Amino acid sequence: MILKELLEERMCENETIMYAMEAAKAVGKELYTQVQTASPEDETFQKLSTIHTNRLKNAEMVDVQKWPLFTVLNSQEISLIRQACVFGTSGNEAIYITHNDEVYALGLNCSNCLGTGDNQSTIVPKKLDVLCGKKIVSFSYGSGPHVILATEDGEIYAWGHNGYSQLGNGTTNQGISPLQVSTNLVNKKVTEVACGSHHSMALTSDGEVFAWGYNNCGQVGSGSTANQPTPRKVSNCLQNKVVVGIACGQTSSMAVLDNGEVYAWGYNGNGQLGLGNSGNQLTPCRLTGLQGYCVLQIASGYAHSLALTDEGLLYVWGANTYGQLGTGNKVNQLSPVHIMVEKERIVEIAACHSSHTSAAKTQNGQVYMWGQCRGQSIVLPHLSHFSCTDDVFACFATPANMWRMLSIEHDDFMTIAQSLKKEFDNPETSDLKFSVDGKYIHVHKAVLKIRCEHFRSMFQSHWNEDLKEVIEINQFSYPVYRAFLEYLYTDNVDLPPEDAIGCKDVVYIKISKQVNSKFFQILKLHMFVKVERGGSLAEVPQIEASPS
Repeated sequence: MILKELLEERMCENETIMYAMEAAKAVGKELYTQVQTASPEDETFQKLSTIHTNRLKNAEMVDVQKWPLFTVLNSQEISLIRQACVFGTSGNEAIYITHNDEVYALGLNCSNCLGTGDNQSTIVPKKLDVLCGKKIVSFSYGSGPHVILATEDGEIYAWGHNGYSQLGNGTTNQGISPLQVSTNLVNKKVTEVACGSHHSMALTSDGEVFAWGYNNCGQVGSGSTANQPTPRKVSNCLQNKVVVGIACGQTSSMAVLDNGEVYAWGYNGNGQLGLGNSGNQLTPCRLTGLQGYCVLQIASGYAHSLALTDEGLLYVWGANTYGQLGTGNKVNQLSPVHIMVEKERIVEIAACHSSHTSAAKTQNGQVYMWGQCRGQSIVLPHLSHFSCTDDVFACFATPANMWRMLSIEHDDFMTIAQSLKKEFDNPETSDLKFSVDGKYIHVHKAVLKIRCEHFRSMFQSHWNEDLKEVIEINQFSYPVYRAFLEYLYTDNVDLPPEDAIGCKDVVYIKISKQVNSKFFQILKLHMFVKVERGGSLAEVPQIEASPS
């Protein structure tokens, strides 16, 4: 079969084919093979296309329309939403991002929290041009409300209420539109943000925490109670430690480290710091009540806290007026208490600083809720009919704010191949970096060992590379080496023709004969596509797979 015929057969430009291919991957390898060898008119294509289309529709419909504010949008506008967050004192404001990274706002616009440049409310979505194309990775909001977000490039933007300098711009003037926060954050890549009622926190890729804003109870962690007008690094007990997660209550702050330790600071009148007492803390203090446990996730409600360990155990502490601790009573807890002891492994916990509601999801997908639920006090975890914790806050929290920025593209609906592709060059999950031409490529040792014999040998205890967090690569260019590593995650190659020879060289050195052969088949096809789309045949290198 000549390349052109192969191209025509495999190109999947028809939307039905793409849906069918993705559905087939999810259903199984056997069906995937059937789809690869079938034509678009075959029954298999039509059936799998329908399955995948329905799965996508369910993913789009299940979350967003449970929030009343989104009922003002028509079905076409709803279908475009990729990420969203509902917030505000009454759950009457929302920001959403479309599949092409356009950012829109709608709602009441208290304290200019929509960032539209004016103080007018709107039921017609308004585009926030300054944020379009930025790829938002983290979003949080306060009680003013004020809004903080982080982009894929590690930048922070803030707007809204600023009476306590919670926007971090050194003033107390309200922000009517998004402005970048840069003081003390130059050359820092922010990966996560969190907001309390009137203070803000940011976590960098280096594991550092910065905080600013209202500090009446020490929630900024500066050692004093003076308000902090610009981002300040939280040090003291966090100095030289690597933080991997942050959370804020109304006037408290928490951080979890890479070794599973939890630190807390700020207001502690209800025991929400989990330190065994009710005294405020002006600097981070370690929760000794969790000593011996490795915490993976933390969450903060209005004045209560939750922690999830690597063994799937759930611990709670703090205020319990509405039963939000799930202990079966309404008694505050000054130290962490284990709940849901008889339940199966917990995989996700949820709480929001604007409410007294808690939720958790088990390994088999069961979702429990407790605390203040539509005015009722649920003092023990109650099994709901929901499939995700987000729905608990849509239907039962007061106000019905989102506890996190909602992603319509849930991991539940991703195949293994899609998940691997998503994680390539992801600094949040990687455990190794290659440095090429002064740029980092973030990878995962386990994936490289599975896919490549060279790396399987390299990451052994007697090789120096196994102990390194950064490996320098000098013999190949950044585009070439990145394309090679990306191929190991995706089975796809994307390179301009002039770099193809360099990629050929790295493959000869690095990977096995079997993967080598497959790689070159894809590379040939990729070059052919480049020509078909306007390139010159003279630009296409003569590429052959290595004979050995």
